[in-house]
Amino acid sequence: MDGKLNGVAFRQTLEPDGQLSHWLRVDGELLEAAGVRAGDLVTVEVAPVAEEPEPAVPEDLADALRANPEANQGWHATTPVARLDWIHWITSAKQARTRGKRIADACDMLASGKRRVCCFDPSGFYSKAFTSPKAKEP
Repeated sequence: MDGKLNGVAFRQTLEPDGQLSHWLRVDGELLEAAGVRAGDLVTVEVAPVAEEPEPAVPEDLADALRANPEANQGWHATTPVARLDWIHWITSAKQARTRGKRIADACDMLASGKRRVCCFDPSGFYSKAFTSPKAKEP
């Protein structure tokens, strides 16, 4: 989404919160540019983007895709939203071993032409894979 925080423009992807809604990550750089601190009242404007931004690809997944040309081709044949689902599925693993297996499975599925990850709850509601951060007391 495109937005403004106290008039300062930003582009960010909303994250699922596991409660059938979403939350907005606001980094320190944006807080500083907007002249605010955590806990301050702010004005926020939001609008959908015309084109979905590319998600940041974790290094271990990027390495695996570079090592597997067929999987890399499948990755680039998907949409940014589908790629974000793949990333969420991989990064929601609680153990390194599970994450590694999901990366290998993702490469196999992408290489075989699969465009969307199966058996994954992108909302996090049923799996409880996602949660929004808890606010710190001021």
